[in-house]
Amino acid sequence: MSVLAASGGGVFTPPGAELFDFPPLFAGGPEWLTKPVALAILGSLLTCAIAWSAFAKPKLVPRGMQNIGELGYIFVRDQVARPFLGKNAERWMPLLLSMFVLIWVWNIFAVVPVIQFPVASHIAFPAVLALSVYFLKIYLGMKHQGPVKYFTNLIPKGLPKPIYVLLVPIEYLSTFVLAPFTHAVRLFANMFAGHIILAFFSLVGYWFLIENPSLLGAPVGVLGVVMTILMTAFELFIQFLQAFLFTMLAAMYIGSGLEADH
Repeated sequence: MSVLAASGGGVFTPPGAELFDFPPLFAGGPEWLTKPVALAILGSLLTCAIAWSAFAKPKLVPRGMQNIGELGYIFVRDQVARPFLGKNAERWMPLLLSMFVLIWVWNIFAVVPVIQFPVASHIAFPAVLALSVYFLKIYLGMKHQGPVKYFTNLIPKGLPKPIYVLLVPIEYLSTFVLAPFTHAVRLFANMFAGHIILAFFSLVGYWFLIENPSLLGAPVGVLGVVMTILMTAFELFIQFLQAFLFTMLAAMYIGSGLEADH
């Protein structure tokens, strides 16, 4: 909660800021080894474990994890890869499926007891993924379309020349600055906001039912618990949706690098 140190010259802490204040995991440990980093690594290992258990020894009649893995593969292939990559869909499926599962696992950590932190609510992780897709898109564009044609293909042909004075900077700004920025921020902002909302309603329930129970405060505490349950269900949907949208945009950007007409 917000506090202003009683002693003179104290430091003001904004409400909820402590949720995102991560010291090293252990005393004397490296500054970079924090809870988000540990969870990001854990999520990566879980993604590898899911892929291994689903696809390492495929059977003709799938069952167990292979069933789940194939359902995930079909969903990403049909809803993400094929609409944007066409004949190149299968080639990019390992990347897109891994990205989808990794982001979804990172997001689900928000509602896992004890962990209760979505990795994507730390801007560094969505930014790294978005920049990776961004540089891959540029590399593919220059490789498949040529270093010069890739940049000129972004501009529509046949328009009146005065229009290009406005169109060219807007197109380049949108493609090379705003696109990767919004790609990262959309995922980050949704996970950040969801984490704050869940924390708020959980705190309301805890404060009025356990920390300071009273007859007058009990209805507010119950409302906090009910809203926590409802918002958790809604957040589960948002976590899936954001993993899907991030992966879909990644497929769209890769497709724009492979072929100019995307």
